[in-house]
Formats: sequence, structure tokens, C-alpha cells
Amino acid sequence: MKIAIASGKGGTGKTLVATNLAHIAAKKITVNLYDLDVEEPNSHLFINTTPISTEDVKMMIPVVDKKKCNHCGIYSKVCEYHAIISLVNNVLVFPELCHN
Repeated sequence: MKIAIASGKGGTGKTLVATNLAHIAAKKITVNLYDLDVEEPNSHLFINTTPISTEDVKMMIPVVDKKKCNHCGIYSKVCEYHAIISLVNNVLVFPELCHN
């Protein structure tokens, strides 16, 4: 049996539900829990286990060519996660706000 718990919205309790289901099921059967959250894989915070494997995930971070930038503000308008701020004479990129 395979059970997948998914949602696009953060903070809905996906990890809490998944780890509790895994904990209960593990009392009767062998369970494999895969935390495939690219940004915050934190199921290990809820259960005491040793990971079988981990894999680093690369994330693309925008780079602004400041020599070509005319400070029109388009970067700020198109960035869905507000990770780019256009100032009068500068453009700031906040990588911690970027999502994949």
C-alpha cells in the first residue's frame, strides 16, 4: 500500500499527518517514510529514525546584471515570492525567499 500526502500550501499539517500515520502503521507492518519536501524536509523532527539516504537539491537563484538593469521594477513585479526588490539605484535578491 502507498499513501501520499500532498498539498501546495505550507503549514497545513502534512508532515504531522504523515509521521503519525507512519508511526501507527509501523506497529504492525514495515513502513518506509519518504519526506520529499524540497524546501523543508523535517519529518525527522517528529520521529526518531535514521535516514537511509539524503540528496541535496539545487535551487535556481536569480542573478541581476546590474550593468544592464535600468531599474524599471519588472523584476519585483514578476517574482511570485517577492524575493527581488527594485530600488531607485539597486536591485536586491533575497535567496531565502526563492522557491522551486
